[in-house]
Amino acid sequence: MTTSSRDEVRTDVVALIPALRAFAWSLCRDTTDADDLVQETLLKALANLDKFAPGTRLRAWLFTIMRNTFYSRIRTQGRETTGVEDCVSGELISQPTQEWNVRGGELMEIVRGLPVHYRDTLILVVMMGESYEAAAEICGCTVGTVKSRVNRARNMVISALGETTV
Repeated sequence: MTTSSRDEVRTDVVALIPALRAFAWSLCRDTTDADDLVQETLLKALANLDKFAPGTRLRAWLFTIMRNTFYSRIRTQGRETTGVEDCVSGELISQPTQEWNVRGGELMEIVRGLPVHYRDTLILVVMMGESYEAAAEICGCTVGTVKSRVNRARNMVISALGETTV
């Protein structure tokens, strides 16, 4: 990779930071953890920039790095304990009262409860706006599998919310 193309890719990486932050938040559901995940993803991507094939989808490459980093963290955190589970320092002082906020919380709780393969595809396609092809590349499966998973995940969420499909 030439110096000019490397600089161009770095510029493109910077432009994708907002999308990376949104995807990281959907995985971590915590702003500070999401920021840490974005930073770790960017460090890995820039350190391995020579492995990026120009002409391929940079966004999918970065999302794959982030997804793999997130799951590596989960495996590591499963072996570590950081404190008391009943610690109140992370609790809100007053609970939100707006109906939309409550309903949004219900929705996110349902999404968190989905099986991992359904949750990942739903977040990528519906919440992040990725194409089915990009989601298939990120998740390492076929486009048909992604479409099927997204459809099933949508139906699971709708059913869990007590709504009916049209």
